[in-house]
Order: sequence, then C-alpha cells, then structure tokens
Amino acid sequence: MQIKISTVFVDDQDKALAFYTGKLGFRKMADIAMGQYRWLTVVSPEGVHGVELQLESVVGFDAAALFQKTLYESGRPCTAFVTEDVDAEAQALRDRGVAVRGEPETMGPIKAVMFEDGCGNLIHLVQPLVKPQ
Repeated sequence: MQIKISTVFVDDQDKALAFYTGKLGFRKMADIAMGQYRWLTVVSPEGVHGVELQLESVVGFDAAALFQKTLYESGRPCTAFVTEDVDAEAQALRDRGVAVRGEPETMGPIKAVMFEDGCGNLIHLVQPLVKPQ
C-alpha cells in the first residue's frame, strides 16, 4: 500500500494552481473536468515520484469550507512540506511575494515556519534536524 495523493482544500482552484506552480515551483500533473467538479493535482520536482497534491475546491462543500476556515483561524497548518534549509527556503518564498509568518524556529527535532498559500491555508515548512535511522 502507498500514499499516492494528499489533499489540500482551496477556495479557488485557478488561484491555487497559479500559487503552487508559480510561487512554489510545483508542476501541474492533472487537470480534468469531471462534471461539476475538477480533478486538479500538482507534483513537486523535488518530491517522491508518483506522489501528487490534490487542490480540492471547497466551493459547494460546506463541511470542507468550515474545516479549512477553522484550521486557518486557529493558526493550524493544513499540511507540511519538507526542506533541507528552512531559512533559505523561507527567504526565497518571501522574495517571491509569499506571506511567511515570522521566522523559522527550532521545535525539538525540527526547525519550522508557516506560510500562507493565499487560498485559505497555512502550510508548515519543516526542516528535520535529526536524520532518520
């Protein structure tokens, strides 16, 4: 069994696609009209081959919209992305106009900071400080 797709709820799929490809450097993988829905995924050029991030619309899905809003308003990230150098990555995001919340902080075995995707989400950017055994 594998993890193939992870989902992030977004308030606007076009805006999300522009952000995740233009600001984060991800690549569009799938963009398929499915009746009233749109299956939209991106992949990271640095990520594990075959793993996709689905950009799922909250439009017409009240429970997802409420979940997304509650996470955001409580300051909780919806997901995490990993980097080898969180300080450099946070600065690169700022340079590309991304709203990064504060400075990276050490939290036990990680160093992390959150940023906003502009589509209703906070994303945790994490640098592991301990190598897995």
